[in-house]
Amino acid sequence: MCLISGDRAVLYKTVTSLKQGQKQAFFLTLDMLIVVLSYVFSMVLFLGPSALSSNLSAASNDLFAMMCIAAALATYFGLHKVKLKSYEMQGMLSSGWVALAITATGLAFSALDPDVTPPATVYIVCGMMFLILSVTSRLALRIALLRIYRNGNRRLRVLIYGAGQTGQQLATALATDDAVLPMAFVDDEPRLQSLTIAGLKVHKSEDLPELVKRYDIQRVILAMPSAPPAKRTLLTRRIAEHGVEVHALPSFADLISNDAHSLYQSRPVDLNELLGRDGLADKLPGSRDSYKGRCILVTGAGGSIGSELCRQLIAYEPAHLILLDHAEHALFEIERELRSLAPLMRISPVLGSVCEKSLVNVLMQSRKVEIVLHAAAYKHVPMVESNAIEGMRNNVIGTRTVAQAARDAGVERFILVSTDKAVRPVSVMGASKRFAEMIVQDLATRTSTTRFSMVRFGNVLGSSGSVIPLFAEQIARGGPVTLTHADVTRYFMTIPEAARLVLLAGSFARGGDVFVLDMGKPIAVRDVARKMIEGSGLTVCDADNPDGDIEIEITGLRPGEKLYEELLIGSDMLTTPHPKILRAQEGHLSEIELAKALKSLSEAIETRDVALLRSVLAQWIEQIEDRPDATVNQ
Repeated sequence: MCLISGDRAVLYKTVTSLKQGQKQAFFLTLDMLIVVLSYVFSMVLFLGPSALSSNLSAASNDLFAMMCIAAALATYFGLHKVKLKSYEMQGMLSSGWVALAITATGLAFSALDPDVTPPATVYIVCGMMFLILSVTSRLALRIALLRIYRNGNRRLRVLIYGAGQTGQQLATALATDDAVLPMAFVDDEPRLQSLTIAGLKVHKSEDLPELVKRYDIQRVILAMPSAPPAKRTLLTRRIAEHGVEVHALPSFADLISNDAHSLYQSRPVDLNELLGRDGLADKLPGSRDSYKGRCILVTGAGGSIGSELCRQLIAYEPAHLILLDHAEHALFEIERELRSLAPLMRISPVLGSVCEKSLVNVLMQSRKVEIVLHAAAYKHVPMVESNAIEGMRNNVIGTRTVAQAARDAGVERFILVSTDKAVRPVSVMGASKRFAEMIVQDLATRTSTTRFSMVRFGNVLGSSGSVIPLFAEQIARGGPVTLTHADVTRYFMTIPEAARLVLLAGSFARGGDVFVLDMGKPIAVRDVARKMIEGSGLTVCDADNPDGDIEIEITGLRPGEKLYEELLIGSDMLTTPHPKILRAQEGHLSEIELAKALKSLSEAIETRDVALLRSVLAQWIEQIEDRPDATVNQ
């Protein structure tokens, strides 16, 4: 075995050490030998072996002429310069022109001296034989060369998921690549399965685990640029479970049109590296029994967190999943995705706002909702800061409307999705979420039928508006990457972690609880930017490396933005059945105080009085800053 490996290494070294001139001389000599072999074969075929010796003089003359013509045309067409790995239709066409010229030369000799030269059929067959042998020899050498490269140079073995146009183009491009070896296609389209495309067999998606083992696959390429991002994310997560890397490939049209953002997306982002810790999504226990066979309402179902909640919920087999969202397109996309994943499950999309009291009340009562996951909220800090009235209406009044409807309908559990920005907030968005928390905390003390609880997140990586897609877009454009402050830090978690935490909180809830995930230490956002730049194969341009590719530019803290975030208002922590999930019992306004605060807040919203709104928040929310620079659009 070692001897065979040594021979392969020597052969690989010999082939790769040949100079360009040596390769061209080899192929030119090969073509001349093929001319001789074709002529001899044709003579023997039609006139017998004795014809060569009896007509040697005439045969040598026309053979020499044909060799000269063949050499001249092969040089003209550059046939000896065509790389074996690229020898396809164009090279075959050049070989055809040389064969035609050989035939024409022989026919000319036959017409000039028909008594001495062989019959015309000899030259016709000679030209055909040259074409066959020229093409066949090059294809055979091409196969041999690729095998030598494969044996002498360990190539990355990849599986292409998607046998459409992009997948076919990718397979064709990789067929001659020295570093990457495509092994097979996987596609969900039944019409393509069992076909062979670009030399690779198309398998169904259920065969993927077996294919990974059989072919020792190291990477799976998602060649599905037109698929919705949610579907690609789901596929990436499922494929990664088999221990292989997953890359998403943009269409070749995007690459040609200089869509650099699509190009950057083909590079995977290692979220564990950005988090600075191991992911917890797979380590958190499931809560199937809490949701199986139940009627569940998810508000904000089209958003980043809401849609992930829905994806995880369908694995728990609820009896009825209701999706509520005011964004038509987002609702359409998540419904379509869920129906493709669970075609037999009862799924009801409801288009409307959480602020519509009549809609929410009828929905709770008529559908007999048992569990509410309230993820609907305006969450972008600068946007809510400049549109404070609508932010408070949606986040506070909307939460009160849904929570009260849940209580009145006798819903079993209500879980509010909150944020670390609600802890001693300095932004309108954070204050709105703290107000929402206090509403839920108050209702938890005044009802025995519904268990109210809250889940407080850090920044969710990959959600809309988070730093990951923003930095990715800036890196794709060539920079700079904008950072609000050099020392800004955040707690980070992934979308799957966030969704799993919400579902677990529902099963742990006693009433009025605030659940947080132990996410370790806060992470410097500057480090996240640096890791993303370096992960894309680029370097950071700074004082230590002035010739770097991407600069990190400090723009200053935005209105309502903190330098660092907190997860808890107090220090009292309680344990839960899982060590990574903590429970906090925090103080809140009394029923009378909350009623006064909500009355003043409602008045500010209805009259669109920004000054009154700010005073209400300053009075009732811990450490809210007064910001007089609000716009009248609020």
